[in-house]
Amino acid sequence: MSFMVAIDGPVAAGKGTLARKVAAHFGFAYLDTGALYRAVGSKVLRLGGDPADAVFAAKAAESLDAADLAAPDLRAEAVGLAASKVAAIPGVRAALLDYQRRYATQPPGGEPGAVLDGRDIGTVVCPKADLKLFVTASDSVRAERRHKELLSKGESIGFEQVLADLRRRDAQDQSRQTAPLKPAADAHLLDTSDLAIDAAAAAAIQMVAKALGR
Repeated sequence: MSFMVAIDGPVAAGKGTLARKVAAHFGFAYLDTGALYRAVGSKVLRLGGDPADAVFAAKAAESLDAADLAAPDLRAEAVGLAASKVAAIPGVRAALLDYQRRYATQPPGGEPGAVLDGRDIGTVVCPKADLKLFVTASDSVRAERRHKELLSKGESIGFEQVLADLRRRDAQDQSRQTAPLKPAADAHLLDTSDLAIDAAAAAAIQMVAKALGR
């Protein structure tokens, strides 16, 4: 069995960057599960559907392919909001759950472990993960990070709009009936509000090393 690391948290908390750094440090495979839901949201929008339409969204998830995962708009704000909506649909989650679990237990390339980041990895996808992290940061810090990211990509959007979108996304993720965003009971909390990325990564790596007995 591979060593499983589950990293959860809200948007722009830094979990993706931490997950990639942890995976690189230990030679583990890495899966951004949020990209799967973004790909479904993007596909629904591209096909002219409503992300809240359970039947339409589930069909999009069931037919997801490599081209969908490489769509150029995956990080767009509209796709992020659509992803939050499709992620609340049981049929979508069921279609993607098996893929995520196979990745965690049988990492591609025969890697000795896997790092998955998302919003329900420690609670639903990998409840028996060897280490669970819940990464968070204040609303203002997360909005500032997200705002800078969007501006660097040429998007014209104000900070207040980004903050409002982030809070709306949080509310959707935390209130959905299916796999809501919340820390697993046995998750280690890591607040990155006042941490530079290298310091946050060092803290996460130390936690993984301890769980590995190193």
